Amino acid sequence: MSSGVIYIVATPIGNLDDISFRAVETLRNVDFIACEDTRHTIKLLNKYEIKNRLIPYHDHNKIKKTPVLIEKLKKGQSMALVSDAGTPSISDPGFYLIREAIKNDIELSPIPGPTALISAVTASGLEIDRFVFEGYLPRKKGRTKRLKELAEYRVTIVIFEGPHRVIKTLNDLREYLGDRKAAIGREMTKMNEEFLRGSLSELIAHYDNRKPRGEYVIVVERNKD
Repeated sequence: MSSGVIYIVATPIGNLDDISFRAVETLRNVDFIACEDTRHTIKLLNKYEIKNRLIPYHDHNKIKKTPVLIEKLKKGQSMALVSDAGTPSISDPGFYLIREAIKNDIELSPIPGPTALISAVTASGLEIDRFVFEGYLPRKKGRTKRLKELAEYRVTIVIFEGPHRVIKTLNDLREYLGDRKAAIGREMTKMNEEFLRGSLSELIAHYDNRKPRGEYVIVVERNKD
């Protein structure tokens, strides 16, 4: 029996209309869908009237669940891997499953689509012929070392951040990288989508009287010294 296929399906980062025909058909036709939060993914399936089985796959169960999924694939079943938003395996546990699938000679097929990373970079107004994606910065151990490394990069820098830490991260970037130009993408493709551009000091000042809300992508100008 030949093994099944993992389809790595990109899903919308906010606006549910931002999904490809191929992604919808794949979600409809695979044997099951592995997703981070079933409550989140079911909203997408309901919009497109997709009836399929959802299997939770997230950071807290990936070690236990991965062999179960691999076994299903070895028996010839096909699955779609999705994250809560955007392209799977970028800052989510999808990488763990994909690595194990490769070890087991399982076929992989990406279904490309939205990603917050590229959306923020293209709207930043900064030079993006070369950039580096840093994901989420370490919260404690290793944070200072990483910031010092970023200060030396001669490429545009892209960072994910949540609402509770975005001001601290902006302040840390200004301290270690200097008061560079930067841009912020917040709630992209959603009703409250917002882009801010300016120096790091100007972006920090924006939140003097505002409480950060939503998910953020920070894009920082390269080191030009």
